[in-house]
Amino acid sequence: MFEERDGPKYDSNRRTSPAAFLRGFLREPRQVGSVIPSSRFLEQRIVKASNLPAARRVVELGPGTGGTTRTFLRHLGQDAHLLSIELSPYFHELLDEIADPRFTNHLGKAEDLAEILALHDMGQPDVIISGIPFSKMPEAVATCVAQAVKDNLTEDGRFIAYQFRRDVAWITDPIMGAPASCTLELLNIPPMRVYSWFKTADG
Repeated sequence: MFEERDGPKYDSNRRTSPAAFLRGFLREPRQVGSVIPSSRFLEQRIVKASNLPAARRVVELGPGTGGTTRTFLRHLGQDAHLLSIELSPYFHELLDEIADPRFTNHLGKAEDLAEILALHDMGQPDVIISGIPFSKMPEAVATCVAQAVKDNLTEDGRFIAYQFRRDVAWITDPIMGAPASCTLELLNIPPMRVYSWFKTADG
């Protein structure tokens, strides 16, 4: 079990609607990695890899319908802030249902991370979590996203990517090196790999 912090009251028990997730997949299949929302087992594995209770500034790339977002908010401290960056207007609208003063919902592109952080007056994040399917991005865009992650993470910050395929590893390797860890969560449809990188002073 992970410790859940007391914090602002909002609909923390609401689970992502599979129907809403499927509609999003059918609308924009190239932007969604699965037709089924993340399982609670995968969410817990991401929380553990991210060390969210200790984080103060967190960015979520590709939050989808907000199931993972709600889980992250339950584990963040009261003085933390979570910024989501979602490309899909449909998912962005669903994320507006999350009423938490620690949460900012932004419609935009992950490769524009620096500009988005500046727009919301948010410093370098401690943690960046990506559910964006790197395997469905053009290689040039995926490389830009990985570079934006490295450039904007604070020193000793963590980059966590949960993916069905391994593309994120070979795309990020030249930029941030080999992942510090990779675990497989079988209790998810489809099974997902959770990759972790740490940004160090020497790159």
